[in-house]
Amino acid sequence: MALSGMRGLSVFISDIRNCPNKEQERLRVDKELGNIRTRFKNEKGLSPYEKKKYVWKMLYIYMLGYDVDFGHMEAVSLISAPKYPEKQVGYIVTSCLLNENHDFLRLAINTVRNDIIGRNETFQCLALTMVGNIGGREFAESLAPDVQKLIISSSCRPLVRKKAALCLLRLYRKNPDVVNVDGWADRMAQLLDERDLGVLTSSMSLLVALVSNNHEAYWSCLPKCVKILERLARNQDVPQEYTYYGIPSPWLQVKTMRALQYFPTVEDPNTRRSLFEVLQRILMGTDVVKNVNKNNASHAVLFEALALVMHLDAEKEMMSQCIALLGKFIAVREPNIRYLGLENMTRMLMVTDVHDIIKRHQAQIITSLKDPDISIRRRALDLLYGMCDVSNAKDIVEELLQYLSTADFAMREELSLKAAILAEKFAPDLSWYVDVILQLIDKAGDFVSDDIWFRVVQFVTNNEDLQPYAAAKAREYLDKPAIHETMVKVSAYLLGEYSHLLARRPGCSPKEIFSIIHEKLPTVSMSTVAILLSTYAKILMHTQPADPELQNQIWAIFNKYESCIEVEIQQRAVEYFALSRKGVALMDILAEMPKFPERQSSLIKKAEDVEVDTAEQSAIKLRAQQQQTSTALVVADQSSANGTSPVNQLGLVKVPSMSSSVDHNSTDPGMAQPNGTLTKVDPQPQPPSPSPSPDLLGDLLGPLAIEGPPVAGESEQNVVSGLEGVAAVDAAAIVPVTVQTNAVEPIGNIAERFHALCLKDSGVLYEDPYVQIGIKAEWRGHHGRLVLFLGNKNTSPLFSVQALILPPSHLKMELSLVPETIPPRAQVQCPLEVMNLRPSRDVAVLDFSYKFNTNMVNVKLRLPAVLNKFLQPITVSAEEFFPQWRSLSGPPLKLQEVVRGVRPMPLLEMANLFNSCHLIVCPGLDPNPNNLVASTTFYSESTRAMLCLTRIETDPADRTQLRMTVASGDPTLTFELKEFIKEQLVSIPTAPRPPAPAPAAPSNDPGAMLAGLL
Repeated sequence: MALSGMRGLSVFISDIRNCPNKEQERLRVDKELGNIRTRFKNEKGLSPYEKKKYVWKMLYIYMLGYDVDFGHMEAVSLISAPKYPEKQVGYIVTSCLLNENHDFLRLAINTVRNDIIGRNETFQCLALTMVGNIGGREFAESLAPDVQKLIISSSCRPLVRKKAALCLLRLYRKNPDVVNVDGWADRMAQLLDERDLGVLTSSMSLLVALVSNNHEAYWSCLPKCVKILERLARNQDVPQEYTYYGIPSPWLQVKTMRALQYFPTVEDPNTRRSLFEVLQRILMGTDVVKNVNKNNASHAVLFEALALVMHLDAEKEMMSQCIALLGKFIAVREPNIRYLGLENMTRMLMVTDVHDIIKRHQAQIITSLKDPDISIRRRALDLLYGMCDVSNAKDIVEELLQYLSTADFAMREELSLKAAILAEKFAPDLSWYVDVILQLIDKAGDFVSDDIWFRVVQFVTNNEDLQPYAAAKAREYLDKPAIHETMVKVSAYLLGEYSHLLARRPGCSPKEIFSIIHEKLPTVSMSTVAILLSTYAKILMHTQPADPELQNQIWAIFNKYESCIEVEIQQRAVEYFALSRKGVALMDILAEMPKFPERQSSLIKKAEDVEVDTAEQSAIKLRAQQQQTSTALVVADQSSANGTSPVNQLGLVKVPSMSSSVDHNSTDPGMAQPNGTLTKVDPQPQPPSPSPSPDLLGDLLGPLAIEGPPVAGESEQNVVSGLEGVAAVDAAAIVPVTVQTNAVEPIGNIAERFHALCLKDSGVLYEDPYVQIGIKAEWRGHHGRLVLFLGNKNTSPLFSVQALILPPSHLKMELSLVPETIPPRAQVQCPLEVMNLRPSRDVAVLDFSYKFNTNMVNVKLRLPAVLNKFLQPITVSAEEFFPQWRSLSGPPLKLQEVVRGVRPMPLLEMANLFNSCHLIVCPGLDPNPNNLVASTTFYSESTRAMLCLTRIETDPADRTQLRMTVASGDPTLTFELKEFIKEQLVSIPTAPRPPAPAPAAPSNDPGAMLAGLL
């Protein structure tokens, strides 16, 4: 009978394995579940063997991933069966199907307790295993005393006691009150005298949990832990089955040293001496060997010993020995060992006495900064950052700057920030600090935050001796044909304030300074235009008596921007034009920047606030507290008392009476916007706009019309609020990634291929004469599945094929294994799983390389896992739209922006563009025929399904500009979606250019196969 029952289970498993597809498997499972449900309803006719068979089938179905929402009672009832086969099934299936809060478990508590206190050791082991797996507060309260009795029982076999110790550990984690400290501390010490290493290892796991919560109650266990370590280190009385590759019970050694780290110190001199002798033996006896398993075990023991040495604050000689050993590790070829060596050397930085010893390995650490493995490069960067001080700062920072040009995009922002912090903390002189920051901006402008260049402005402002040098360096960088916009900002600011100090130098007259700065104006964004206008006003101020030609040029620029659609630019132009007509009085009005108050550096504070791995962060924080920073740089925080950036403080004093078009009482130097907004000054009166047609959305979107500028007070308040809501969002989220310099030229335009794949789910991402990379994608909610098709187009194989995904922080991506060789005229498929964690426009990068004959090709390609892939269009009615739109009343949940530079297109074409981006246009919601209203749903792990609403107001007279309003329930999502839509509207090419045709290929060319597949 038992045989026939198990045969039925075997037949069912065979049926499942033989199913040709998922649908057939589901049908077979549904049929079996229906059969089991029917049989369970007639439970009286079931024999124990049949019940056991059906419960086994339920478990197998559950393990296949299907929901099993019945039969739990039958599984629990098998626990009380008198025979082992049925009882075993009951315990195993109950452990798998039920969690600690399930009501049915209460029915089994008495049966489980009877098995634990009974004399059948097999049943005891089954019960202890289930309790240890499920845990739960009710089990802890009911069974903990019985489990404790088993642990200390002299009549139980070691197997039962070992399981009881692990079971009590689980119960203690669920409810610490089940272990009475007063009554258990002495018992715990007695358990450490156990000779059986299995029981001892389980007891040590329990001790680690106990001392982590209350070490004071277990002081009596400390000397016994040291004796256990001595026994293991000398290999005394260690059975062969507990010796792993010649190492006596490495698991017990690690747990024992972990427990010792919870005690603050070892006071007894004999115990301390014995412990250090054991640690010395471990340090001396560990080396790198070829056997991977032995390496793993010996290094687990070694690194725990290093942690204990640091915890006990050992003598400097032992510390030096530890660092010398780690120095060997960071020089070996095995990447895992190098990683562990760098990580533990970073932990050693918590001990300040060994700082000079670690410096001896600086050259090798710098070499690790160029390792192929990015995780090793990150650990090397953390270690260099932590070990830097005044003596070696110059060398380390210069190495970081040199490495910056070749570093991965994923590391550049962190690298830039750390280089800036080190330059600030340990600069030998101020001029060197200015050189470093300007080089940093020049080499990694996209990854340099505003905090960094705000900081250098504060240094220069607070140190008069530095001002001529900084202005001269800024002038040198402006001579370059192409510089980053951040460099334009800092150079324009410095030259606006201090260019008059360079008047006697060649090429530095006011006219020449103005000319070279003005060349950059057409290439910069509006936030930088605001700074340039301030620079022009400052140049004009310093040119007294006035140069008529220069004055007329600058006045013409002010006149041009007085009608700018951006209220901030318009306001500046109006103010500066009025101020500049005051002549010599301008010197009193536009005074130099005052010194910033001395405060903690915002960069250093940012570094301390960032949460990274506890080891590295604790080392950095501790050293930051204990080391004295350089006294060369004593300056202020990036913000003044009211929290403003340096570019917001233009040194304005109270303005004497001028024309009535300018508000002179609002020239407080403290201003709100980080892009350098002036104080609230009403612009020149604008002609009233014509009365708009009746608009159902007018009361919700505000009274602004596209033809005229916003009202100053209201619009500035909205802009400030919006910026506060998205302060943590990177406005330059999408980093352009292009092909690296290779001897092999790509076929077709890579950027056009990427943009095309952003709007469709299949196509060719990259192609050259040797390889073709295609993509096919499927998106559901915040999950995506992409398949990369790597095709070899030639009759020779491709070698050294590597594909590395560099994901942004908001995407979780997992690429399956990529074969190292692609055979001739073959194609391989590599699935890529994607999960969206939160809204962002950052783009993942595929770092792909291969070797063909003597050609080594490496390309970095943007992957089309972009924001709109996680949008799902949804049509909303007027009854659904307006309540939602009204509930999102303003920034940061509702943002509005005037977008210029839009390619003129018919309204229907714009609607098609929105639809292709998964924003569905909802007709009839806006009565104005020149406007569009669109809706969609965004999916991410943090926001789940989030409704997004958009309104586009176009100007029939000028199709190159429009006003856009975006609203959602998440401020970051609102900002990111607004910027994404703006990019789509502005970056559309005037005429789509098809990719260059590929060379003719035979019919079996993988490229042709891929094109047919996609």
